[in-house]
Amino acid sequence: MDPTRRVPLGKSGLAVSRLGLGGAPLGGLFDPVDDNIARDVVRHAWDVGLRLFDTAPLYGHGRSETRLGGVLRELPRDEFVLCTKVGRLLRADAPPNPQLQRRAIYRDVPPVQPLFDFSEGGVLRSVEESLERLGMDRIDVLHIHDPDEHPEEALAGAYQALAGLRGKGTIRAIGAGMNQAELPARLARAADFDCFLLAGRYTLLDHDSALPELLPVCLEKNIALIIGGVYNSGILAHPRPGATFNYYPAEPHWVERAQRLQAICDRHQVPLMAAAIQFPLGHPAVATVLTGVRSVAELDENLEMFRWEIPADLWRELRAEGLLHPDAPTPVG
Repeated sequence: MDPTRRVPLGKSGLAVSRLGLGGAPLGGLFDPVDDNIARDVVRHAWDVGLRLFDTAPLYGHGRSETRLGGVLRELPRDEFVLCTKVGRLLRADAPPNPQLQRRAIYRDVPPVQPLFDFSEGGVLRSVEESLERLGMDRIDVLHIHDPDEHPEEALAGAYQALAGLRGKGTIRAIGAGMNQAELPARLARAADFDCFLLAGRYTLLDHDSALPELLPVCLEKNIALIIGGVYNSGILAHPRPGATFNYYPAEPHWVERAQRLQAICDRHQVPLMAAAIQFPLGHPAVATVLTGVRSVAELDENLEMFRWEIPADLWRELRAEGLLHPDAPTPVG
């Protein structure tokens, strides 16, 4: 598979590479990342042909946007797609909110706290502040970020703000980014979305929740899926006790299932990471996958995994062993 091949992002008119760069680790997810190393990662992603870059105010409390923008603004603007997110404002006087920290912890961040705000005015302020951190004059895709507990406000406020920006041509696409499949399916029926960023819910390990409803409605409405978290935050890279799943220590049944996946991959001489990064692209609703890395070496490893030739027999054995849903399409059909 070619990670640099460009494909349409739904009905937006944008084209993205099949592999994109996720910006969460560059914001210091779990561990700090040196500024120069972060810049090297972004530049290397461009040099090898990746043309989708995703970030968010939450990632490093603004640091990811600053680092991505520092490199991307030196590159030809019409040749890449830039995504960021709305729904959180960064404020020095906002108290720490445990709800905002339940999925990710960022290290060595600026002295600001994320504050949920899905109002129309809050979203417009968020866009202005993101543009300032990025040092750029436009953003291509804006995702409503983690509206899990605020669906009505997200539709009445955030979506309306983004629809206005799209109508003016200020942005090209409206999306939503979440770690669950149920609410995106509801949003797809309630409003005119172009794409969804689905993290960790359509993976080789965990795809049952997204397959029955979200993926069919995305096909029906030509909504592109961007799949993040293909390694489920670590367990599909190193399936062992103590590995993380959904940013927490994995429960034993997830470890056991991941180890069964690895055993079959080993029999076919295919790295588990290769099967994991390629699996989502078997579904026609999926346009691209995002991987977040904290070094050039990690990015090169993902590129190698993306290009690894996987025999059809591997997918057939996974299905026969009950490790693939009967309706889950695979990259080789």
